[in-house]
Amino acid sequence: MSVKTETEVMIGGKVYTLRGSESEEYLQRVAIYLNNKIAEYNKLESFRKQSVDYKNVLVQLNIADDYFQAKKKIAKLEEELERKEKELYDLKHDLISTQIKLENTEKGIKSMQEELNEGTRKMMRMEAELKNSR
Repeated sequence: MSVKTETEVMIGGKVYTLRGSESEEYLQRVAIYLNNKIAEYNKLESFRKQSVDYKNVLVQLNIADDYFQAKKKIAKLEEELERKEKELYDLKHDLISTQIKLENTEKGIKSMQEELNEGTRKMMRMEAELKNSR
């Protein structure tokens, strides 16, 4: 079981005690995020005129929207990562295939070079025999 952290944070001008398995720094960042959202909306005169309940719902909706937008972006990034991993796999496969072809080609060249050398040696022997027979 994880260790519980307890810290006091200020949200909307009120002090709250938060408990959770996250670090104090994380809980403070969450409080700062909420305060920034509240401050963002408090800049709007139409927001300031609303009831507290309505303000809370608007902030909650905005936070939910941020959450779903982030979730959508994560899904998109995961799809892109999966696509790039497949592309990388395909490239590695192509590289291995090309390396095998290169090795086979090098073996073929070596074999042909040996045949050429053997043919050259035979030709030189035959020329020498021909000279000696004259």
